[in-house]
Amino acid sequence: MSQHDTPADDTDFSRVLDARLSRRSLLKGSLAMAAASYVGAGSLLLSPAGDAQAAMRKLKLNFTAVPKGLDDAVRVPRGYTATVLMATGDPIAPDIPDYANDGSDDAASFSRRAGDHHDGMQYFGLDRRNQWDRNAAARGLLCVNHEAITAAFLHPTGQTIVDGKRVSEDEVMKEMLAHGVSVVEVVRDGRRWKVQKDSRFNRRITTFTDMEISGPAARSPLLVTKYSQTGTRTRGTLANCANGHTPWGTYLTCEENWAGFFRRSSSDDAKRSPKELAAFKRYGVGGKGKELWATVQPDTADNRFGRWDAGVRGTSADGSDDYRHAANTYGWVVEIDPFDPDSTPKKRTALGRFAHEGAWPGPVVAGQPLVWYMGCDARGEYIYKYVSKAVWNAADAGRGMAAGDKYLNDGRLYVARFNADGSGDWVELQFGANGIVRENPAYAFANQADVLIHARLAADAAGATKMDRPEWGAVNPRNGEVYMTLTYNPNRDIEQVDAANPRSYTDARAGKQGKGNVNGHIIRWAEEGGLASATRFQWDVFLFAARESAERDNINLSALTADNDFSSPDGLWFAQSGLLWIETDDNAYADTSNCMLLAAIPGKVGDGASRDIVNRSGDTEKRVTTPVGTPATESTLRRFLVGPVDCEITGLAESPDGRALFVNIQHPGETTTGKDFDIARPATYQSHWPAGGMARPRSATIVITRDDGGPVGADIA
Repeated sequence: MSQHDTPADDTDFSRVLDARLSRRSLLKGSLAMAAASYVGAGSLLLSPAGDAQAAMRKLKLNFTAVPKGLDDAVRVPRGYTATVLMATGDPIAPDIPDYANDGSDDAASFSRRAGDHHDGMQYFGLDRRNQWDRNAAARGLLCVNHEAITAAFLHPTGQTIVDGKRVSEDEVMKEMLAHGVSVVEVVRDGRRWKVQKDSRFNRRITTFTDMEISGPAARSPLLVTKYSQTGTRTRGTLANCANGHTPWGTYLTCEENWAGFFRRSSSDDAKRSPKELAAFKRYGVGGKGKELWATVQPDTADNRFGRWDAGVRGTSADGSDDYRHAANTYGWVVEIDPFDPDSTPKKRTALGRFAHEGAWPGPVVAGQPLVWYMGCDARGEYIYKYVSKAVWNAADAGRGMAAGDKYLNDGRLYVARFNADGSGDWVELQFGANGIVRENPAYAFANQADVLIHARLAADAAGATKMDRPEWGAVNPRNGEVYMTLTYNPNRDIEQVDAANPRSYTDARAGKQGKGNVNGHIIRWAEEGGLASATRFQWDVFLFAARESAERDNINLSALTADNDFSSPDGLWFAQSGLLWIETDDNAYADTSNCMLLAAIPGKVGDGASRDIVNRSGDTEKRVTTPVGTPATESTLRRFLVGPVDCEITGLAESPDGRALFVNIQHPGETTTGKDFDIARPATYQSHWPAGGMARPRSATIVITRDDGGPVGADIA
């Protein structure tokens, strides 16, 4: 299989200054610095801390809080409008018919339809030459992740399973094609946005797309499969949750809950080494496989179904005649060039393998290394940082995958340790250091490729801090500080609380009791000396999620009210203005409200004080001292959107002028498949959004605009 070459883009990066912001008084004389420093695509970094904080005080929320709600609709503030841009199954090519939404749509057509479960996304502006333009606010490429499926609604009568096996090849093909990524051109047509179906850029990346494995782990024996006997290729991407992007204009999609798709029975244990068994257990590879894809018989010549079987099925010693190592080719950050539809995506192994929630770029400064922050989305997992060996050269902007080879294939991977005094350390995951050695009793590391493939085990050895389910991160464009959601952790026992994960409590929900860190929190940190590549940082807790009615001494520590209380923070994203958007994926608060989107004015690390938190369970009491940010107020945190029934609010992007906000509504009606569900009786569906009536529910990307054409969420004085 050949590797595609990506032509260089001659885009002049000096044109990327945000004209709208530069016309404001925000920059306060720091334009020269802003030209060389920015955070990601479309966000400026104000370097002098005083200027940044002065500008932050001028950011003002411009909407009235949306009340909590349980109805099957998307609700936004008065003066705003939300419209559906692209829903599951919508065609992204002119010759594909409209989606029937009754399960009858041809399976193969999903190679040119929007996938299911829309998640992380990124907007890339397009100029008249069809090149990347960070200021292009009326036309761009939108990259959208499709994390998973609601199988009941993809087929006429749901999945066909006989004796624990899938018997319809077409059903499984449709499901595999509904995962992955959509790249679509979007244009503003008057006051509305639409997908340009005939765009040459429109593309689906699915579980069938050929991918290159690049970086330090490429050619490792642990990546050898029948598909690639050299360990340099794999087929497809899966479980694409959150995302990231690069300063040269490419998209990063991140593989999160991939492990559950692989089948591996306990009868395979006798054929595996103790190291392999330890790795399978740590990553959760085992069981029947989430969607039973490996059970389709007979298999095809290209093993499109059998490749999901991670058992030893061949006779080779190295795995070159089966897919015993196939699971190791998932769990990576995948780079995609949206401007070259013929380019081959690359799995960047230098960024480590785990349940990748996302990869968020830190401040980008000429002559300094590039940095990406990442979370491993599972209870008790870790926060990571990648620092490139190469330093940033603005001439690399627009160079596509060639720039990725330069910055994403060689660097240092770190894991975070949060200390009780509010300081923190980045501990390098390097073979031969920090307990990551051959003599490690839990896992005997062989080399650096082994470390990257088993980054979770390396982080265990390095003594990182186990967090309450790290999810999305975001970097403040005003000062470079990093925020990360810790969604919740019911397993956080009172004896296990620490300064960075300080709550274990009981919370009432619909007559049931939730325990642990039921509602989650948002942590943030500032790198030492303002350098993203630093190995030390200071941290505090920005917000504690809680019911408004929870006691404020130890649970509702951020003083949340009816206008801004929330639970299970998940998505997190900074607008160019410096406004922080917070999305939720929650069932702890489902008795009170559907999932929501909130807008916050963030402040800075250290703007609050230390708090003593008392956790109680029966006669047991444990006190923890934690640095906490300034409590929220009506002027700094408000609910902006409430979604339909059973949905998750996830994924955010905005047009460069800040006048259009793209938001994903994922899996409305997800719990439809309960005991009363009957696919033939639409009245049993929990949701009918977005079409209404008796329609099957669909995930979708919506666009939110202000009716007067102004910026979304906040004004800048």
